[in-house]
Amino acid sequence: MLDNYAIWMSTPNLDFLEMAHNAGFTSVVCDVEHNGYSPDRREALVVVAKALGMKIFFKIEAPEPVWVQRALDLDVDGVIIPHSGRLEDVKAAVETTKFPPLGTRSFAAGRSAKFSAPDADYFERCNRQILCLPMIETAEAFEDVDALLGHDCVDGIFVGPFDLALTRGRPTYAFTDADRADIATLATAAKVAGKVWWMPTWRPEEQSFAHENGVSIRVIAAEHQVITIGLNTIISSLKN
Repeated sequence: MLDNYAIWMSTPNLDFLEMAHNAGFTSVVCDVEHNGYSPDRREALVVVAKALGMKIFFKIEAPEPVWVQRALDLDVDGVIIPHSGRLEDVKAAVETTKFPPLGTRSFAAGRSAKFSAPDADYFERCNRQILCLPMIETAEAFEDVDALLGHDCVDGIFVGPFDLALTRGRPTYAFTDADRADIATLATAAKVAGKVWWMPTWRPEEQSFAHENGVSIRVIAAEHQVITIGLNTIISSLKN
């Protein structure tokens, strides 16, 4: 079982989700921000993932409370909050991930509550188990990472290496010394705060580096990447 790894889904493809489960993945990150996930398909993905025993995380549209609330009401295991800037910019969004008195999340007796009244431990259990992971993909978030990690509603961070490199003044992300230095800084900040950090690691050297720096979850394959590699492999194996 690939308990310390996750797969990245770019489309609401139930077949792909099931294939990822069959391959051994136990966690999936759905990139809702950049892709077309209709409300009914989001719901279906969560239901199927739960039925398969997988954990499912949504990278939501934006650091806005409404998108946090809608994802959590579907019973996701956590939200990854893109475009996070300084804490003051995303405070309302991160606080929507937890129920009072810790945060401001609103209760709905729907799927996230198993369609029934909450039991005595429900609110505390949700606050403890459902992850809030702001993305560190901007220079502002990088500079304010200690404050972000210090917020009681934040459980960790998700590194967005490409956008981080661009906003930090580099022409692209290429896992250079500067890229590695930034990631190591974020890893250290998470360790000091006693919280988790996640990262997409498409290459073996990224996977090793992240592991050496105490990463909790490595996203090691993306849907489009897997399909492209599969198609190229089939074409390259053709015999005339």
